[in-house]
Amino acid sequence: MHAARSIAQPFALFSALLCATLLAATPALAQTAKPNVVIVATGGTIAGAGASSANSATYQAAKVPVDQLIASVPELANIANVRGEQAFQIASESFTNEKLVQLGRRIAQLVKDPAVDGVVVTHGTDTLEETSYFLNLVIHTDKPIVVVGSMRPGTAMSADGALNLYDAAVVAGSKEARSKGVLVVMNDEIHSGRDVTKRINIKTNAFFSQWGPLGLVVEGKTYWFRLPVKTHTAQSEFDIERITALADAQIVYASGNMNPAMYDTAATTGAKAIIHAGTGNGSVADYVVEKLKTLRARGIHIIRSARVPDGLVLRNSEQPDDKYDWIVAHDLNPQKARILAAVALTKTSDSRELQRIFWQY
Repeated sequence: MHAARSIAQPFALFSALLCATLLAATPALAQTAKPNVVIVATGGTIAGAGASSANSATYQAAKVPVDQLIASVPELANIANVRGEQAFQIASESFTNEKLVQLGRRIAQLVKDPAVDGVVVTHGTDTLEETSYFLNLVIHTDKPIVVVGSMRPGTAMSADGALNLYDAAVVAGSKEARSKGVLVVMNDEIHSGRDVTKRINIKTNAFFSQWGPLGLVVEGKTYWFRLPVKTHTAQSEFDIERITALADAQIVYASGNMNPAMYDTAATTGAKAIIHAGTGNGSVADYVVEKLKTLRARGIHIIRSARVPDGLVLRNSEQPDDKYDWIVAHDLNPQKARILAAVALTKTSDSRELQRIFWQY
């Protein structure tokens, strides 16, 4: 009896010490387990400031530096090891092709770092959909890249930027977000950077994907409902490390009683492709057809898109695209069609290849 007790006591003491050691180590283990997320700031409303808390629509964009932006959301420290970089400090309507290439190259460097688990890009909402699609086309990685903005500045009493940034960091650090392409997180929703577009101004539910969001973020947890099927990121044939400059592609917006000379302006300034933002199914007015045929004969690609927010442009419907050697933009809106044309033309100028790319991406 005494022998059994003498054996049991040291074993109990060892078990207690082991449990205490594990409990003491748990915070340290949890700390090292947190993902490493880099926030690359480019400006926009999320970095904006208004004159008073009542100014939700009148403010100056691109005023708050990235470190201050991160400090304004202390909860970020609970979900990730976060550091920031200031790439630009601009309103997003001032993004150029050169800035897209510069941003893409920096993000490509970051995702190659084994110590980086994901990247968040803060961005103005006006061209956020264009930048997110561009990155989706040219960054070769399976790591999450999340583009985020806000519709109201952080000084507004109804500011949405803090939660959007928190949610974006959650997604960027999530293993479930890997291999899903570049994502856009706004208003609790996770969208594909390829599909999403800004549909409303002023309101916080401004971003919409006609095929639906990929998922949701609720209280720091991601919920996924569908996957993107178009080619992106790691599977893309386009690589930012091989792109030094994008091709010039311009959009001409169709309307009643339009002036065909607008297409000449795009052509004479060096456009390699003109995106025709047509009515309905990318329709072309009868008095514009000859102008577009002439421009195509000069080597400028004509890409039929549509100014309507949803749907897709059908090839050889409305116009004989095969006969005219024109391209259809599939379901891409004019601004996204411009991005794909600018990228694709760095690789090929063959119209059949370009049409294949518009269907695939």
